[in-house]
Amino acid sequence: MARIELTPEAERTPEEQAACEEAISGVRGRVPAPMIAWLKNPEMARRAQRLGELLRYQTTLEPRLSELAILVTARHWTAHYEWVVHKRDGLKAGMDPAVVQAIAERREPALRDEAERVVYAIATTLLSTRRVPEPLYRHAVSTLGERGLVELVGVLGYYALVSMTLNVFEIGMPDAFAPELGAEPGDPVPG
Repeated sequence: MARIELTPEAERTPEEQAACEEAISGVRGRVPAPMIAWLKNPEMARRAQRLGELLRYQTTLEPRLSELAILVTARHWTAHYEWVVHKRDGLKAGMDPAVVQAIAERREPALRDEAERVVYAIATTLLSTRRVPEPLYRHAVSTLGERGLVELVGVLGYYALVSMTLNVFEIGMPDAFAPELGAEPGDPVPG
């Protein structure tokens, strides 16, 4: 059971309602799950939702590359709800199911091209060391371009925020428990 619920429409402040309407009228067509918590600060909800819309749907990164970065982030944080949603989206975007399984098992996946290898290397290196060494940085710029790398870092940072929000407020749990990720200490018990 989530620790925080979406305020019923009849009980929302005008600012909360405006933020919800903005999300619903956007590309998503709905209030995204982490926004349930963010609505406690409607301006944060509005801005974070718009940033997410930009980073998910309006970058130079191909959808399969964005989804790869999102799944690496979801796995890093063991964000079950995020994993369930983006596993589906990643497969729809053309990710290899074996790659998704390897990420779930914290194994290095066999990636199909240099763009995937760079996205995976940047994501795993940045999440594990909080830095990117110069040779990897240069290789990422030559593969993705400066804009692509900036967008990738944005995707990783945004989905870290999403994952932390979902985990702290247990949004989507236990219904969206992803068995392939296993339980982490402190996870709610599924079912």
